[in-house]
Amino acid sequence: MSPKRKLLSPVSVKILGLKTPQNPAEIFFKNHPGNDFTYPNVEKSPENEENGVKKAGIRSLTRVEDKSLNDVNDYIPSFNIKSELRNYSDTQEKREISSKSSVAPKKKKDRVIISERKNSKKNPIGFEQEERDVEDDINNNIDLDEEVMKVIEREDIERKEAERPPPINSSYLPLPWKGRLGYACLNTYLRYSYPSIFASRACRISSIIEHRHPLTKPNEAKHATRNRPDKSKTPTVESGQRYVEALCLANVHDVPKMLRWNHKYGIKFMRLSSEMFPFASHAEYGYKLAPFASEALAEVGRVTVELGHRVSTHPGQFTQLGSPREEVIASAIRDLEYHDELLSLLKLPRQQNADAVMILHMGGTFGDKAATIERFRENYKNLSESIKQRLVLENDDVSWSVHDLLPICEDLNIPLCLDFHHHNINFSSNHLREGTLDIVSLFPRIKATWTRKSIRQKMHYSEPCADAVTPRQRRKHNARPNTLPPCPDDMDLMIEARDKEQAVFELMRIYKLPGWDSFNNVIPYYRSDDNRPLPKKAKKKKSHKQTLGEIDEFGKNGEGEGEVKVDNLRKIVLEPEVGMGGKDNRVYWPPGYSKPYWTKECTRLVKEARKARRRWTKEGTEESWIAYNIAINKKKSQIKKDKLIGWRAGVTEATNDPKKIWKLAKWARRDPEEKRRPPQILDIMYALGNVHTLNIDKA
Repeated sequence: MSPKRKLLSPVSVKILGLKTPQNPAEIFFKNHPGNDFTYPNVEKSPENEENGVKKAGIRSLTRVEDKSLNDVNDYIPSFNIKSELRNYSDTQEKREISSKSSVAPKKKKDRVIISERKNSKKNPIGFEQEERDVEDDINNNIDLDEEVMKVIEREDIERKEAERPPPINSSYLPLPWKGRLGYACLNTYLRYSYPSIFASRACRISSIIEHRHPLTKPNEAKHATRNRPDKSKTPTVESGQRYVEALCLANVHDVPKMLRWNHKYGIKFMRLSSEMFPFASHAEYGYKLAPFASEALAEVGRVTVELGHRVSTHPGQFTQLGSPREEVIASAIRDLEYHDELLSLLKLPRQQNADAVMILHMGGTFGDKAATIERFRENYKNLSESIKQRLVLENDDVSWSVHDLLPICEDLNIPLCLDFHHHNINFSSNHLREGTLDIVSLFPRIKATWTRKSIRQKMHYSEPCADAVTPRQRRKHNARPNTLPPCPDDMDLMIEARDKEQAVFELMRIYKLPGWDSFNNVIPYYRSDDNRPLPKKAKKKKSHKQTLGEIDEFGKNGEGEGEVKVDNLRKIVLEPEVGMGGKDNRVYWPPGYSKPYWTKECTRLVKEARKARRRWTKEGTEESWIAYNIAINKKKSQIKKDKLIGWRAGVTEATNDPKKIWKLAKWARRDPEEKRRPPQILDIMYALGNVHTLNIDKA
């Protein structure tokens, strides 16, 4: 598997220990002092073993004659490269490798130069650089293992991808915009409300089985720790089903709130989450949505019709009608039937019902595209007419390009959903160039697949991350796209980005699309549109004088009639207004603030805590328990630190005099007497004010 005439980058050199200008033998012996090695032409003695090579009269680990590094292996004992790779600090070195190899080298100098030793007293370790055949040098010194070969291959791919021609994009912008922009499944602003509003609550099969047992205290409400299912009692399937149905109804009841939120801020297109009904299409634990969810879904449909919105679904990547495995086909058909039932129970009018489509990928090629297409044709014939009416195919970024799917869609009368991001990664280079310019020539044929079924056309758009080079790296979506594709201006465009509705807001602000002035900046971050509990105040020890005063007024017990002390008072937000942005509509997070003052360090520590918990659950040892507690404490400390930084940053942004306003805000936050607070401080406390309208100079 060794490459033919391959040049290693500096990263590969570092992994192999071939750091230049040092000799690899010098590095190896430096890292392994005092080992029992045998050197040619050197008499082995206890003195030499103890003091090393210098006392043996050897100044360098090369022969007296000048030799290339091909001969260094005569002086290096055999060792295993795998064990040497492990000796490096694994996580740190791998991070360094991945971070360096994520950007392809731009200069031709980033190569391994096999060098020769120089006879120079001024520079005893100098080198004359000379390109050599790396394959021979590596075979003479060490054997590459699979891990090193993967690094080499990855760097070759990155170098090749970096040299590819730049994309040719169209300069057309669909302005003025008359269509609808949408996002998929989750509203990030509502998700961080209190209580959270989202439609993708999920569970595990083990939880369903556990909840088949009755509660420990059947007459009391369920509690996460105090009142859980009692596994000693007889289980029933109905109990487990009731648990799943309650979870499903909680998901469905939040969808109308999400639709009304979208309508308030000019978004009229949304993809419904496939996780709204967990395991509904499972072979053993699956269930029908009717009758338990019929009324709740009908309410979603009524709100959709009232607001004039469009909804759609997107079954997962495992739903493949072209698979050679019968069990996969059976699961795919069950999943499509579940999505069709979900959309049918919305009871939408004719046109809105037709527009409620199911987007599907063709899936894998399984080694033969022609055979996969034939299997898809056969399985498509067996689908119900309702599913056929809703089914839409989408090009992907791995196997199936637009040119692969368009003939199938035209033949079977299936609409084709164009994904621009997937097309830029996976396209037919014989017909098109990378970019959005050449694909415009196929727009009439793509649109015809929609008009034949009287369905309003939709497309998908997203962008890769800025530093992505290889196809694998480019598959990852950017948090927010920065431009619009050259689609028709009356298109329904689904923005597939990690920031969801915030990505739609970003495009609305950039191009002044309809609704761009309906929302305001949420920074400085402070929620005034939910019922989030205030932090508890630390109790201060009362002075002797205060204690005597209370005894004189209320008696020794400290109880006064008709006297109620109110602390941390906050206005209760009614349920319809929870998460709606408050009176100032502060719902837009600037780029980088997708989570309020949540840093990458927080994310890393949360993942470590989860990993430590899984290890403790699996092993149950005292060591794993201690490691789990350490990880939890680190996570809590970092989150607390970031929240404090966020609070101070918010106050700083709210005024030109941060020291003064910080002292006032700190005092006002503790003072229960609202009437004693200055008006400007009230704005900061309940919404941290609007930076543009807050007049601090008059304070």
